[in-house]
Amino acid sequence: MTAAAPPALPPLPPPPPFRVGLGYDLHRLVSTSPARPLILGGVEISRDVGPISHSDGDAVLHALTDAILGALAEPDIGELFPDSDPANAGRDSAAFLGEALRRMRQAGYSLANADITLILEQPKISPHKDRVRRRLAELLTIPLDCVNLKGKTHEQVDAVGEGRAVEVHAVVLLYRVGTEH
Repeated sequence: MTAAAPPALPPLPPPPPFRVGLGYDLHRLVSTSPARPLILGGVEISRDVGPISHSDGDAVLHALTDAILGALAEPDIGELFPDSDPANAGRDSAAFLGEALRRMRQAGYSLANADITLILEQPKISPHKDRVRRRLAELLTIPLDCVNLKGKTHEQVDAVGEGRAVEVHAVVLLYRVGTEH
């Protein structure tokens, strides 16, 4: 008696037309002198405080990178660019974002929009908001009106509210190329 062949599996469904990703990052901040500057979204914001980090510590680009990688079900930024790798010491976070965008394109997706919430007591983000949004649109290669940046505080509560950290949340929407309309 021979064993019956297992039933055939149904075909895999096509890839979804849309994917949503959520990214998050937090970095401790310290008074700098002469340590690294505070860079957010690829823009230098301050030389008075800076992040404790292995790379350049750009929490906005880190959260965006993880949002894109998450939407693709890819490894996160820490897995791809570990802080134990000397090659990542002081590295420009735009390189991390560039790799996430490369993987996104390779998977057949494009970025529809990005929505970012930056939580920071000081310095205030509002004087820098337009420059950061323009830089993000440039890095992401999407129109400016597809990039949103909100500045918030933690109302002097916890490490972020006490000015000892910066926190960022990012959400992205990806669409499968060819499904734009």
